[in-house]
Amino acid sequence: MNILLLEDELGIRSFVKVNLKREGYNVIEAASGEEAIEKLEKEKIDIALLDVMLPGISGFDVCKYIREKYKNIRVIMVTAKGQEEDKISGLSYGADDYVVKPFSVKELIARVNAQKRRLDEVEFLSHKNENILEVPPFKLDIRQRRFEKDGVEVELTPTEFSIIKLLMTHKGEPLSRNEILDQVWGSDYVGDYKIVDVNVRRIRSKIESSPSKPEHLKTVWGYGYSWRKEE
Repeated sequence: MNILLLEDELGIRSFVKVNLKREGYNVIEAASGEEAIEKLEKEKIDIALLDVMLPGISGFDVCKYIREKYKNIRVIMVTAKGQEEDKISGLSYGADDYVVKPFSVKELIARVNAQKRRLDEVEFLSHKNENILEVPPFKLDIRQRRFEKDGVEVELTPTEFSIIKLLMTHKGEPLSRNEILDQVWGSDYVGDYKIVDVNVRRIRSKIESSPSKPEHLKTVWGYGYSWRKEE
């Protein structure tokens, strides 16, 4: 599995590369946002680990570029300690997760492995016969990684796709934020459920006629979310 590692500090980049390679990953390095985009166009990337603060093209810009051109790449943003707005911005640009500097190797590997599991799960499900979920006006095709509303494709990030798949599979059943966190990010995820709320807001902006008054992805107040059953 190929990981794009975008980090302008050589010491940090070398340290992270060594530990990722120990886990069996093939690491493709980039020291700038411009170089990262070049590597994306030349290499098959599965997971992108993007530092935010860079001269020139930022990690946010690279994340935005990935989401515009590549449907299935998982993105982890690397933010500075205490920069809460960077976390929210990264998720708003379509990142699947974030890790805060200074980070431990154990935490970093856990987050990368969680994204790998999501990719492996999608690959497994794509080979099963039951790969279509329908709750009108929506249709989700697991094999093709395609989500439609009224026959028109809605572009989703991998994490948004996973959340919708989980909720549609359990349509009408309330799922807690922690349940969604465990199923989508993994039980060993180090973080809180705010990342679920940010992704839900982003999904609603794409699928709801009135995101502030959702008809399909419903809030279960004080608990979590559910997908409306077809009538």
